[in-house]
Amino acid sequence: MTDDWQNGGFGLYIHWPFCEAKCPYCDFNSHVSRNIDQHAWRDAYLRELERGAAETKGRVLNAVFFGGGTPSLMDPEIVADVIDAIRKLWPTANDLEITLEANPGSVEAGRFNGFNQAGINRISMGIQALNDPDLKRLGRIHNTSEALTAFEIARTAFDRVSFDLIYGRQNQSLSDWRLELKQALSLAIDHISLYQLTIEQGTAFGDRYSIGKLRGLPDDDLSADMYAVTQEICDQFGMSSYEVSNHARDGAQSRHNLIYWRYGDYLGIGPGAHGRLTLNRQRQATECYSNPQRWLDASHTGLTERPREILSSDDQASEFLMMGLRLKEGIDLQRYESLAGRSLSTKKITQMEDIGMISCESANLQVTAKGFMVLNAILAELLTD
Repeated sequence: MTDDWQNGGFGLYIHWPFCEAKCPYCDFNSHVSRNIDQHAWRDAYLRELERGAAETKGRVLNAVFFGGGTPSLMDPEIVADVIDAIRKLWPTANDLEITLEANPGSVEAGRFNGFNQAGINRISMGIQALNDPDLKRLGRIHNTSEALTAFEIARTAFDRVSFDLIYGRQNQSLSDWRLELKQALSLAIDHISLYQLTIEQGTAFGDRYSIGKLRGLPDDDLSADMYAVTQEICDQFGMSSYEVSNHARDGAQSRHNLIYWRYGDYLGIGPGAHGRLTLNRQRQATECYSNPQRWLDASHTGLTERPREILSSDDQASEFLMMGLRLKEGIDLQRYESLAGRSLSTKKITQMEDIGMISCESANLQVTAKGFMVLNAILAELLTD
């Protein structure tokens, strides 16, 4: 087996598990806590970084991502200490991308200059909607005015600022979304993430949906129309999709997320963080314990992870296919074959090519614009022997 991390790069994900409030649609590992000893968390991150660096010695780090939770609630000096340690522990790419997720509340907006000085060079902001009623319905604690102000402050402090919007919201019409998306794209710098609202089990929205109290969600036809309109308008603004839900100007793609989708290696640190590491020619799936206090306590002994899983050739090939076909650039079929030890079904590829769902040329398999509308069905078909 080749060192597959070399094909997709090497990244570091750091999870900050705390938020000011829990959003009803969120199924991430996030918690509300009024008393957080940030220095204790810094020390835990530093211990875990040293442990991770010992395992991945000499690998060139391409991207760092502070995710959450709401990492913009971290003190900038804590972030600075973590970044300083990272730069000492790994050789880094000359264009190392260091992203921090931020919520656009006024408290965090004032920290942006501090984060810039700490070494953050890209902000990913969770705006989610550009009108107050929908923000309230989504459980966001900021309003539109605060979001736009925070965005303006961020763009003065950083060259690279992305933000997220959720569409397919309750009672949202196609014309509503057209207007909102155009407003968003007139603000955007070089990257925007546009997610259709999904109802996840175990969330407040999931509970409401299961008892019939989450009304006004779009039907399948409207959802498909919203997706199509999203692609059309983003193309008009020079922000074409490079992944199912992510749009960027040329050269401004999220390097960290590309590591996931190109099936590179990444080290996950913090409560609930996942990772994929190729060690001794074996690809391992890692997952940290999700309870924040348990993880914090375990950082003293280095026992912060659940037992690791060695991924089989089939597991790796399936993951590579599922991640890579989300990208407009598609996948290298030769890499799939080297992981799986076999080829994808030529018959199935030909069938889906004939109906315009995929294209295949020079060992490169891509999903078409039409195919992205039914990506899950394509994956299911290709993954079924």
